[in-house]
Amino acid sequence: MVSNEVPEHPCVSPVSNQVFERRLIEKFIAENGVDPMNGQPLSEEQLIDIKVSHPIRPKAASATSIPAILKSLQDEWDAVMLHSFTLRQQLQTTRQELSHALYQHDAACRVIARLTKEVTAAREALATLKPQAGLVAPQAMPASQPATGGAGGEPMEVSEQVGMTPEIIQKLQDKATVLTTERKKRGKTVPEELVRAEDLSKYRQVASHAGLHSASVPGILCMDLCPSDTNKVLTGGADKNVVVFDKKEEQIIATLKGHTKKVTSVIYHPSQSVVFSASPDSTIRVWSVTGGNCVQVVRAHEASVTGLSLHATGDYLLSSSEDQYWAFSDIQTGRVLTKVTDEAAGVALTCAQFHPDGLIFGTGTADSQIKIWDLKERTNVANFPGHSGPVTSIAFSENGYYLATGAQDSSVKLWDLRKLKNFKTIALDNNYEVKSLVFDQSGTYLAVGGSDIRVYICKQWSEVLNFSDHSGLVTGVAFGDNAQFLSSAGMDRSLKFYSL
Repeated sequence: MVSNEVPEHPCVSPVSNQVFERRLIEKFIAENGVDPMNGQPLSEEQLIDIKVSHPIRPKAASATSIPAILKSLQDEWDAVMLHSFTLRQQLQTTRQELSHALYQHDAACRVIARLTKEVTAAREALATLKPQAGLVAPQAMPASQPATGGAGGEPMEVSEQVGMTPEIIQKLQDKATVLTTERKKRGKTVPEELVRAEDLSKYRQVASHAGLHSASVPGILCMDLCPSDTNKVLTGGADKNVVVFDKKEEQIIATLKGHTKKVTSVIYHPSQSVVFSASPDSTIRVWSVTGGNCVQVVRAHEASVTGLSLHATGDYLLSSSEDQYWAFSDIQTGRVLTKVTDEAAGVALTCAQFHPDGLIFGTGTADSQIKIWDLKERTNVANFPGHSGPVTSIAFSENGYYLATGAQDSSVKLWDLRKLKNFKTIALDNNYEVKSLVFDQSGTYLAVGGSDIRVYICKQWSEVLNFSDHSGLVTGVAFGDNAQFLSSAGMDRSLKFYSL
């Protein structure tokens, strides 16, 4: 009212009911003490504030002309441009900071990857060094074999120097006598606890574990169960690792590293916390499960080790190799006691398995023969021809009479060791690959692993089970105690269990 402009802080005089700018009316009251409109007495306390949102001041009269509007537009445009420029500068700075942060992150990742690689290499070197440090003396003998054998390729005589001593032969004979007596006692009776065929036929997959071995080099190539505690499962992988797995707890007990190539055969010691593995890197390793380290390296061969079997005494290992030899080694010292080849055949061995008594054993060859050897005499006592293609797996039945063999001809053959003849051939589908054969501990069932899993009942040789749960080839099958469960491992890197 006083300034003729829209007030910024409006207030009302209760005396004249007029609106004033508070700043101006306060000055007027301070000087005159009355309301400027009607001259009535007025004090500051009587003024009443009006609450309004800040009004937009109307343009001055001078801004109503076109040039003035253009100028105000120009000013606003300049302000927008300046603001845009500031934003661009900030964006540029933020971008630089981000790229710097990303570069630092990338560098950190590279450093971590390098350090991880170095740690893995150091661990592997340590695992290799530990057994060698404790083995200097015992390994001197086997290590000298190739040198002494020379170009003649006859390491056999050199191995003989370490020798099958009369004490060792006696030990083998005593063990065989005990085992044969036990088997005769058991006779033809089937254990009470053994799962019957009608129950076995109802088995279904109850568990599958895929995280045991590396996903980047997939595949479990072999498997074994601990005979004294079938909850403990041993696997060997294409990732060069040996893994001990607890079925009950569903967790890995140990991952054993040291082989420089894939692991193709594994065995769990029946009474000690010890496992064995063989590989195309031409070594056999003895591992402590509790220590998680390699305690012995047996260098019995000069080419891929293709088969592994533990003698019933638990003290000796049989191995077969592409170097055409089979070897019999002491697991305590790592020494090769004897090493033999069939000079006449001159062909690679593909698998090896002890007879339950431990005095004879079988080897499969690359030219589809099965050879039976006498361990004490170290001679080839029988040959079973009939397969075509390399023999992939052999298994002796616990009854001591039957031998099952599989080869790359999509068939499983059964041989009678008393009559030395093939009494049954189970023809499988075309292109079926047999990778693993195993009898249960009572010799009642035979499991076949390969393109799928099949279980046959012995004597009738009829199929009671067929599983095709694996997406890749099945490389290992095994029975739990009294066939309470069946386990399998395959190239799809999964370990599976089947039961009721």
